Amino acid sequence: MAGSPALLLLLSLGLCCNVAQGQRNMMAVRFFNRNMKHPQEGQRLELECLPYNRDTGISWIHLDKDWNLHFIVSSTPVPRNTFQGNKRTSPQFEARWTGNFYLLAVKNFTTQDEGIYFCTSNINQVLHFSSGQRAFFPVATTAAPTTTAATTPSSQATKKDNWHSRDPAEHITHTAITRSSQDTTKDNSQQGPHAGTSHNNIPSFYCKMVMWVNLACACLLLLTAITITITHCQSKSPVKVSTREDPFAALISAASSTNAEAE
Repeated sequence: MAGSPALLLLLSLGLCCNVAQGQRNMMAVRFFNRNMKHPQEGQRLELECLPYNRDTGISWIHLDKDWNLHFIVSSTPVPRNTFQGNKRTSPQFEARWTGNFYLLAVKNFTTQDEGIYFCTSNINQVLHFSSGQRAFFPVATTAAPTTTAATTPSSQATKKDNWHSRDPAEHITHTAITRSSQDTTKDNSQQGPHAGTSHNNIPSFYCKMVMWVNLACACLLLLTAITITITHCQSKSPVKVSTREDPFAALISAASSTNAEAE
């Protein structure tokens, strides 16, 4: 079957025309066997098409997994079928009219036959097409391998033999490397910026530091407020001027007034 992108355009135009005419799509494709959900490899697959009008013929179309449309056969109520290449028969498909619906049979269902099947009908220059019937192999699900936590005595004995069969020098070297790496890690942790301080005391240290900083800021603000208040009060107080007089000046003034009265 050769792919034909023109058939996809034809189906799109038919959908637009069908919606414009306001006609309801009554065509449907489904499995002839109602209990079937997925076809099997090498199985004979039969599909039925309920036509929009029983007096007109239909065409079977296959949409494969790569979204390519393929023409299968054109069938009419009169026993006449036209397959791909204007042939009367096909080694892969069979088509016939049963009196109530059209039947399409895939003789040997393979991977190339997977996809969605449609039937179309041209009535009064309006292309009607059915709902699609999906035909795919069932998805194979594999169970995840389970591991058992329990160990058998034979596996324990094997591990023990492997341990004893190891080279003692290799074991000593591995132990020395492990200890040296632990000592290095310990020294690095003690030489850090917080040496001598455990990880548990770090949060309390930061909390205390924040508390003292807040207290110092509060004291600074209080001192500033007191200074501003004292300066403001001193600027409003009046300046007192001394009014005491000189005693000698008072005597001279009294003598002057006496002489004036005598004259």
